[in-house]
Amino acid sequence: MMDRSTPGQFGYLESLGWSPFFADQLAADEAKFSPSRIDGVHRARLTALTQADQVDIVLPPRADTGDYAVGDWVLADPLTHLLHRRLLPRTLLQRRGEGRRPTQLVAANVDTLFVVASCNADFNLARLERYLALANDAGTNPVIVLTKVDTISNAADFERQAAALQRDLPVVALNARSADAAAALSHWCGAGSTVALVGSSGVGKSTLVNTLVGTGWMPRQQTGSVREADSKGRHITTARSLHPMAGGGWVIDTPGIRSLHLSDVAEGIDTLFAEITELAPACKFRNCTHDHEPGCAVLAAVAAGTLDPARLARWTKLQTESRGAGR
Repeated sequence: MMDRSTPGQFGYLESLGWSPFFADQLAADEAKFSPSRIDGVHRARLTALTQADQVDIVLPPRADTGDYAVGDWVLADPLTHLLHRRLLPRTLLQRRGEGRRPTQLVAANVDTLFVVASCNADFNLARLERYLALANDAGTNPVIVLTKVDTISNAADFERQAAALQRDLPVVALNARSADAAAALSHWCGAGSTVALVGSSGVGKSTLVNTLVGTGWMPRQQTGSVREADSKGRHITTARSLHPMAGGGWVIDTPGIRSLHLSDVAEGIDTLFAEITELAPACKFRNCTHDHEPGCAVLAAVAAGTLDPARLARWTKLQTESRGAGR
């Protein structure tokens, strides 16, 4: 059992990430309800952490657990644990479905998103850009975490490629099994902070979660092996969950995502491709697509060698997908 002796009106809740942002949402007649943070979303139930313990949240009739994310704050009756309402999240990671597929909530109220990639054949710049656009759109701070550096001799090359994906993007290379891994990420894992991990299966997310959690009270995440033929991992994590880290913060593990469709993430893409975003106002035409138009400042930069044409091609693909063209 965790220590819930933190002083203060909300005490332990503050160590869970409770802040004035959530307190300001409480109405005068809601003082009788207890704030709880969702730590597990299952097919038919929710679990949450409260001042007293971990509890099963009682859902009202016809409620859908798909409307809630791990990391959400909710108000519930302190005795019956009947859900009253969900508080507005400060940040929200969501995976929008293709076509008629519903949007999938990934994690809520995440301060830092660790985008995990391995230094092997599975390293993919276009995939990393998709995760970065997702993080930017959600309002979280992305950090690229490169794993399996103990298996290669050219980690600096992977770091250089990753750092070039977005301006001022932190990149950390580590061995997820090493005790030093937690220290390398400690800047983002302090008391009251929440981090989440995303990345393909087999890149070492669950191993890294175990390292960050240490010998805490929560069950350790099962880890899987990687197929040597293609460096792709076996899918191990099947549900999202919130775990206490040894450094005092909280970590959300997520299932591996190999295919990430993006839609309606224009702001996230603008941040990711800042060099293109900043050139666009200098184009001759206001609605320039940076494909063929005369007087295009972006194409001029490509011709001058100051903009990577592969980068522009990936921007074009993500922009088209985000706007829903061809769907």
